[in-house]
Amino acid sequence: MKSPKNKIVNDPVWGFIELDTDLHLEIIEHPYFQRLRRIKQLGLSSLVYPGANHTRFEHAIGTMHLVRSALDVLKKKGNKITEEEEEGVMAALLLHDIGHGPFSHALEQSIVQGVSHEELSRIYMDELNREMDGRLSLAIDIFMNRYSKRFLHQLVSSQLDMDRLDFLKRDSFYSGVSEGVVSSERIIKMLHVQHDQLVVEVKGIYSVEKFLIARRLMYWQVYLHKTVLSAEHMMIKLLQRASDLASSGIKVPATGYLALFLNKEIKAEDFRSNDLTIRKRALHHFAYLDDADILCSIKGWMKHPDPILSNLSRAIIDRKLFKIKLSKTPFPESKLNKLKELSINRFGISLDEVAFLVIVGEITNSAYNEEAENIYILYKNGKLKDIKEASDINLEGLTKTVRKHFVCYPGEITTR
Repeated sequence: MKSPKNKIVNDPVWGFIELDTDLHLEIIEHPYFQRLRRIKQLGLSSLVYPGANHTRFEHAIGTMHLVRSALDVLKKKGNKITEEEEEGVMAALLLHDIGHGPFSHALEQSIVQGVSHEELSRIYMDELNREMDGRLSLAIDIFMNRYSKRFLHQLVSSQLDMDRLDFLKRDSFYSGVSEGVVSSERIIKMLHVQHDQLVVEVKGIYSVEKFLIARRLMYWQVYLHKTVLSAEHMMIKLLQRASDLASSGIKVPATGYLALFLNKEIKAEDFRSNDLTIRKRALHHFAYLDDADILCSIKGWMKHPDPILSNLSRAIIDRKLFKIKLSKTPFPESKLNKLKELSINRFGISLDEVAFLVIVGEITNSAYNEEAENIYILYKNGKLKDIKEASDINLEGLTKTVRKHFVCYPGEITTR
């Protein structure tokens, strides 16, 4: 329903975005949604790209704007979409990231173990739906792919959804990495529906190719940048150390909201509880936990008597990040053991504690997943082809999953 409170947001990426329905304004004004203003979209990427300080809030608004444009295009091409469906899919995109915790993906599973941001988003949607007397039921059905028109879900979640079209261009804009610039507007203009499947008309094939290439480049240059990886894994280990210390009875001062999670007073099962009081308590406290809680607590931990906690905290605040090395193959045990030995001697820690300073892991990147819902190109004769077959360039490299191994360690230790 159109709202008499019609508002306009001036977005640096898409320009003026109109907010003109009661439901969408009610969602945006809710404290659960407002917290997204305090959650960085790119986690710790600003330690590498200083401009990358944009938030989940503006990203969510951007996806809603794009899907409105996409729906207008699809309706003009004869696809029947009701006002209720339009309102529902826009609400689904507004809420698709509402379950993200502090620093977005960087600390997933670190604050609340055993629950993903996707699951939390669904739980928050259900709670908001209860508060709004069922007015989000259609949005939730579309989000969960339970609605009869499957193409509406594909606008929310697929390999060419509005989420990806917004974050690639937005993250490119704020990071300054021009390789991420995609022709989002042209892709949207070329969208159509065939057999309840979201497809791209053949005239848009080059824009889709550029989109896939940009996605691959942005992952290696921004999302999986090695310095960002180092910082994020340092913070993961930092919070793990703080939680371990708190669990063992050692005082670890933190903001009130973070303390509840460090001390395991709120657990994953609380969010799934059938007891409304328990579930609402968990949702309420998580909704007021944001980047500021983490940074404020870390600054206090710089003077903590535990050397691991204090050293990691100081390294993040002062940006004295661990060195990181990448390899196509796992690192030899001899090299890892040497790094551990040097860390034990340098910092006076035990063998059990060295995993907090010598961090080993792996990363993967695949720009196009052939096993997921494919991107189909629609030809003038009505036939459909997967983008990999339709393209006249070799997209094999984009479908292949690239795996790299990494090891992070303090810069104070030296190896030969």
